Amino acid sequence: MKVISLNVGLPRLVMHNGEPISTGIFKEPVARRVMVRTLNLDGDRQADLSVHGGRDKAVYAYPSEHYDFWRRELPEMELSWGMFGENLTTTGLLETETNIGDRFKIGSAEVMVTQPRMPCYKLGIRFGRVDIIKRFMVSEHSGFYLSVLKEGEVGVGDEVELIEKSSSSVRVVDVTRLYSSQKHNTELLKRAIATEALPESWRAYFQDRLEKLNRQ
Repeated sequence: MKVISLNVGLPRLVMHNGEPISTGIFKEPVARRVMVRTLNLDGDRQADLSVHGGRDKAVYAYPSEHYDFWRRELPEMELSWGMFGENLTTTGLLETETNIGDRFKIGSAEVMVTQPRMPCYKLGIRFGRVDIIKRFMVSEHSGFYLSVLKEGEVGVGDEVELIEKSSSSVRVVDVTRLYSSQKHNTELLKRAIATEALPESWRAYFQDRLEKLNRQ
């Protein structure tokens, strides 16, 4: 497991439906080592802090393995590393094998998996097509957010070393499925609610869902 591309970018103004929109989704690979801090990476910022960024979304990682899938899906597009707005393009880390709460050492930083990425309309801006949002959700190739437990430097080629495997057994893909294709899976809902590493907003959302199901 390792980092094969490190991508950062500052917010920029783009036109969307005739209006200027600020977005930080445009990331570019960098060769230098970058300091990973509690809220983001040096040289990287999020535009809308109401839905992006924060301690639970400090770093966004995306599996490089998914790029082959998207190149088959979108053969007309040139998909370079960082296209999905990820800070870390990784190899060996998949949503079907990575648990919420898993802890990793990358370079001199230590991070923890917190949640899958839920796409917003700005992914459509990046790709120049609105259908990418639904396709992204259906694919279950979400990537995942990391909180920073220990600040440190990260660079291309760094190994991603598992420090501690979460005992929750709730995978990243399980959270995505609870949101989309398995909304009525009460057993999985209970496990997700009990997963302390999952942000409170997700746990409250699933708790509300479970209570509504129990009333039916």
